[in-house]
Amino acid sequence: MAKTKNPRRVGATEARAKVVNVRISPQKLNLVAQSIRGLPVQKALNELEFSRKRIAKDVRKALYSAVSNAENNHNLDIDSLVVAEAFVGKNLVMKRFAARARGRASRIEKPFSEITIVVRELGEAA
Repeated sequence: MAKTKNPRRVGATEARAKVVNVRISPQKLNLVAQSIRGLPVQKALNELEFSRKRIAKDVRKALYSAVSNAENNHNLDIDSLVVAEAFVGKNLVMKRFAARARGRASRIEKPFSEITIVVRELGEAA
């Protein structure tokens, strides 16, 4: 009575990495994800290495993890990988309150987000 194996969520020539609970708003994180979509992996890593955005360091770790997954788990050639998808989603929002004048309070929202990076191996013809 073994469980059935889960089907792969990505194709045979793809690998993915997902990072959840990244402490930045999805809008800011999407700016960094947008800069690496469609690039070859080496160019994307260089782009993130020299980016001035704070979150680029975490996105670089996620991309490196996706490349490692491709190499170790799926036996893909890392020299022919491109960033097929890099998408951002909302996660939880911490809600805090700050004291204001005349006994009032204002809400402070601290959003979290998540990023998923999918790398794909290009064929020899491409």
